[in-house]
Amino acid sequence: MKGTIANPTTVSVRYIVDDVDSCITFYTQLLGFEVLMHTPDAFAMLSKGNLHLVFNKPGAGGAGQSMPDGAKPAPGGWNRFQLEVQNIEAVIEDLKVKQAKFRNDLVTAPAGKQILLLDPSGNLIELFERRN
Repeated sequence: MKGTIANPTTVSVRYIVDDVDSCITFYTQLLGFEVLMHTPDAFAMLSKGNLHLVFNKPGAGGAGQSMPDGAKPAPGGWNRFQLEVQNIEAVIEDLKVKQAKFRNDLVTAPAGKQILLLDPSGNLIELFERRN
């Protein structure tokens, strides 16, 4: 094998977003991310622990370009990353006070509790509290 895929110490997730700047505000002020890189209105990379969150506006940079078949990158869908929280009910209430929007109500399952938070472009963040 000529190439290898390294075991990362950091995981990067890329989201296509409608408004990079509003997403930066959302993720930094509501979820505690830090800005690593920012090209106004086109691209940003944020960090929280070992997670890098990368934003591209459609048409901006390599990730925002249309595919050979004409399909255009767009935000939304069901894919998401998960943030583990403690006392999920309190986290939800705090986010609601800050005008955050959710896709569903709190769900309780055998593994724990979860809710889907929407960013300003409609991308999902799963908030999850493990069952003890």
